[in-house]
Amino acid sequence: MSTAPRLTALDASHRSLGATMTDFAGWDMPLRYASERDEHNAVRTRAGLFDLSHMGEITVTGPEAAAFLSYALVGNIATVGNGRARYTMIVQEDGGIVDDLIVYRLGEAEYMVVANAGNAQIVLDALTARAGGFDAEVRDDRDAYALLAVQGPESPAIMKAVTDADLDGLKYYAGLPGTVAGVPALIARTGYTGEDGFELFVAPEHAEQLWRALTEAGSPHGLIPCGLSCRDTLRLEAGMPLYGHELTTALTPFDAGLGRVVKFEKEGDFVGREALTAAAERAETAPPRKLVGLIAEGRRVPRAGFPVVADGKVIGEVTSGAPSPTLGKPIAMAYVDAAFATPGTEGVGVDIRGTHEPYEVVALPFYKRPK
Repeated sequence: MSTAPRLTALDASHRSLGATMTDFAGWDMPLRYASERDEHNAVRTRAGLFDLSHMGEITVTGPEAAAFLSYALVGNIATVGNGRARYTMIVQEDGGIVDDLIVYRLGEAEYMVVANAGNAQIVLDALTARAGGFDAEVRDDRDAYALLAVQGPESPAIMKAVTDADLDGLKYYAGLPGTVAGVPALIARTGYTGEDGFELFVAPEHAEQLWRALTEAGSPHGLIPCGLSCRDTLRLEAGMPLYGHELTTALTPFDAGLGRVVKFEKEGDFVGREALTAAAERAETAPPRKLVGLIAEGRRVPRAGFPVVADGKVIGEVTSGAPSPTLGKPIAMAYVDAAFATPGTEGVGVDIRGTHEPYEVVALPFYKRPK
């Protein structure tokens, strides 16, 4: 028996704007409002407004909250300062990636873990199971928040029109409490588009008021509402991984080229330490397939799961692919054998329905915002 998808607090707003809706991780979410390309380009050149309320918020409190999170996750959460955030991962005992996360330190003994929508329940269950023996409480706060994001070069100007919070002092990967358009919010600055931007965690009952205020404040700056489709092409150009594509339980952080998030130097044991120690050693002596960028020489678009080939042999697999509005060509991220991972390696192609289309191997990301 199928269950109806969950609706965000902004569902009526999306439908009034004529959004094309889609079921994403059990949520009815806006895929696009009009043109995916226009939405993508608005974020790159002006600003876009996103509803990300499907993300999963989990609050961890208590005297041993930091010690618990450092045990449950691969990062050293004890070194996260008040008001700062950290990108990290939760893994299985065998080192396989369960999810990538952002952890915010909200107070002396209060943290918010933000999980991907499709993994929120899995992460919640894992954290709850791992909390035994620690003086810490794990709380499901998914229904306590709506999440809006303003992304793009005009986002600081738009935000300054609706808040007196110290945005200039808000660093990348940080958050601070403030009032935005009269609404209490946690204002964060992490982003998933390759552009500057802000994420606003608010009570669901305030979401529509905030959406309207941001739309009005953003109008002179060219802000438009944006859906999940352009969010995917934006993060792909920025070389950012997506769970289920670049990250899976079959891969360790070292396999994904993200071994830097694993902090072996932290005090005490942590889940997956032994397996990850072995994975780190393997990565040094026998490098696994490496994540690279591919840019098409032709017009055919690669998709996840397509084989990457060279000399008539399969040497990797596409994890994400799409037309790039910024580059004007199809692009992809792919895991390839280490021997073919050097930018400029010749003779690499993607098998697109039986035809080997030529691709250029490049370093990630495909796009970096101007300084």
